[in-house]
Amino acid sequence: MSRVICFGEIMGRLCPPGFKKVVQTNLFELTFAGGEANVAVSLANYGIDSSFVTKVPDNDMGKSVIRVLKSYGVDTSNVLVGGERLGMYYVEKGASQRPSKVIYDRKYSSISMAESGEFKWNSILDGVEWFHVTGITPALSDNCIEITLEALKICKEKGIKVSCDLNYRKNLWSEKKAKQVMTSLMEYVDVCIANEEDAEKVFGIKSNDTDVVGGKINKDGYILVAKEIEERFGCKTIAITLRESYSASVNGWSAMIYTGGNAYFSKKYDIQLVDRVGGGDSFVGGLLYGLLEIDNPQEVVEFAVAASCLKHTIEGDFNQVSIKDVKALMAGDGSGRVQR
Repeated sequence: MSRVICFGEIMGRLCPPGFKKVVQTNLFELTFAGGEANVAVSLANYGIDSSFVTKVPDNDMGKSVIRVLKSYGVDTSNVLVGGERLGMYYVEKGASQRPSKVIYDRKYSSISMAESGEFKWNSILDGVEWFHVTGITPALSDNCIEITLEALKICKEKGIKVSCDLNYRKNLWSEKKAKQVMTSLMEYVDVCIANEEDAEKVFGIKSNDTDVVGGKINKDGYILVAKEIEERFGCKTIAITLRESYSASVNGWSAMIYTGGNAYFSKKYDIQLVDRVGGGDSFVGGLLYGLLEIDNPQEVVEFAVAASCLKHTIEGDFNQVSIKDVKALMAGDGSGRVQR
């Protein structure tokens, strides 16, 4: 039986080789990824029984998704099969002053066209300890809003902890609709996760004296952001990733968790990026592992940030690291020396 259920869309990810732009290439590498699926894979890598719930088409693309997830130890027994297509997206990796770029091709995907009542949440969630979703899932369609709400209501009935990564995507919905929908869902959320911009874009809650583009982070401002989220929605824990974008190739990376009236900030890593996409999801995977297995909040945030620091150096959305890898970095082994 899975301890953690992750619900959302998984897509095909098409990436040109190296740092080529989409318009430069006729060759794309296909992998699979999606916010909640990335988290499920991370948890499975850490030995947590995790399950991914979605809907995929009844064709070879759908079969490939299930096969890949199973290869990482993720339970797929509650994946529905049906609909017309698997969503796709293109990732163009940036470098130096040229930013990375994502192009979505996910309209009419199987999960976005799923209907209320298709997912038998009462049985899917039986005996589950944790449920994770992101703001991307309800942004896919009005049906997905209703399906997500169905799941969250049953989580509350069963006493299942719920985490939600706000993950605002301007290409999927407006700030106005995101605020309306996510506000209605937040009463069911125990752990709220955001980046520097999400709280502002979705709820209008902004940290003062912070310049995301310029790489200026005001820690005190984010404590106030977390307090306001706690007061407004009653969340028990708020986690905020703090990215300082010096360029597309080098980022400062740290995070804060706010719980029990106290804020805990991680150490900061300056990362030479290999692949930024999926970095936030790898933080969530580390965070959920920490909240499930570690008692000390400072150690929780350090584990989550170290795990996601390592992910930024790995191709593809899925984090491929082990607990041992993460703890080695936490202990200060960030030299990159060859391991023999």
